[in-house]
Amino acid sequence: MRMKPALTQEDVAIMAAACHAKEKELGREGTIAIVDFGGDLLFLIRPDTQSPNSVEVATSKARTAAFRERPSADLESRVKERPGWLMFPNGLPMAGGVPLFYKGECVGGIAVSGVGGDDGVVAIAGAAAFDKSQQGA
Repeated sequence: MRMKPALTQEDVAIMAAACHAKEKELGREGTIAIVDFGGDLLFLIRPDTQSPNSVEVATSKARTAAFRERPSADLESRVKERPGWLMFPNGLPMAGGVPLFYKGECVGGIAVSGVGGDDGVVAIAGAAAFDKSQQGA
């Protein structure tokens, strides 16, 4: 039997706090989504200033990162070269989604929508906080 690590609510809280801190630093607020490896939503927050559409966008970016085990921006780049990748299942080719790894194994994804060109910067801040919290674990 294979044992697979999984994100906890404590992990989610650490990532969300780091994203909020980065947003505050940038003076912006975006929709934040965190999913597990199967793409199931573990956390979602949409500020009052964000459109309802940002919920689906952030969630899809997070799922893309988790399912592909690489940033959603990679799929965006790939689509520019080969538009057929637009048909990739469960893939949103937009920057802002970052995979989450624990001991080399992908355990989920985090994404931000609504912070424009800084979506990825905010998501990376959350992923980095998760990485830091796992050191020594």
